[in-house]
Amino acid sequence: MSSIRIGNAPCSWGSLEFEGMQGKGFGYKQMLDELVETGYVGTELGDWGFMPTDPEALRAELESRGGTMVGAFVPVAMKDEAAHAPGAKEAVKIASLLAAVAAPDYSPFIVLADNNGSEAGRTKNAGRITPGMGLSDAEWTTFARGAECVAKTVKQETGLRTAFHHHCAGYVETPDEIAELLKRTDPGLLGLVFDTGHFAYGAGDRDGSRTQEGFDRFADRIWHMHFKDCSPAIANEAKANDWDYFQAVGKGVFCELGQGCVDFAHAAAWLNNRGYNGFIIVEQDVLPGMGAPKESARRNREFLKGLEL
Repeated sequence: MSSIRIGNAPCSWGSLEFEGMQGKGFGYKQMLDELVETGYVGTELGDWGFMPTDPEALRAELESRGGTMVGAFVPVAMKDEAAHAPGAKEAVKIASLLAAVAAPDYSPFIVLADNNGSEAGRTKNAGRITPGMGLSDAEWTTFARGAECVAKTVKQETGLRTAFHHHCAGYVETPDEIAELLKRTDPGLLGLVFDTGHFAYGAGDRDGSRTQEGFDRFADRIWHMHFKDCSPAIANEAKANDWDYFQAVGKGVFCELGQGCVDFAHAAAWLNNRGYNGFIIVEQDVLPGMGAPKESARRNREFLKGLEL
């Protein structure tokens, strides 16, 4: 069996970061109970306030279930220089909580991202971004400086590391955009959260080959993993019908593991061969009408057990 540990995240119980996209109001206690019951041993924090923000209270909730805090998603509109300092302050606040509840054998990450879903053009064209929709050279400079500012401040203030989450409907979505950000940032300061579903959708992958290439292309910067699948059929519908990001997610473009194009057997073998010994966080965006989070989480966990993860 692999030494890799498997976690899940609040978004799999409908706690999504986007206005109007939250699913049924599952409380954090139910979410954590069901996460553990379905075989996961770690979680990300979710939106600030979803779980307790008092360190002692949060630590008690995690320890009572044998769970590990793995990281927290922090969106910052890094194209806007005025957002850098407030973004760093927010990240430090969240990182301080993570550090206070960290397990002895694991250091959690700040999962930094663009302020996804906030730019109309990027949101409308998610999954089919062209080079002309991207940042200018000057904007890239500002964006990269912002990402490094957040990562450096978090490291100095809390000791935690920061990894960037490429994400559809943001300015770092396509493989070339990921490469550009990594080229412009310090590899000792900023790592990459490789999200298989967002990579597949952003790369226009339909058979898994482009996502496999992504592992090799960004191997040296992958610090943290998200496992998410992507439905080629829904992606094709989104393209044909000009759906925006939120419509595609609502229609189930990020399907359960094993139902889409991502080759998770390849991903598992690749991670084991590279000696990856961190967490894989499963993410299954479950929205109203899309099914029961607990049963979806159970099916995803059983799928990964079939891959000896």
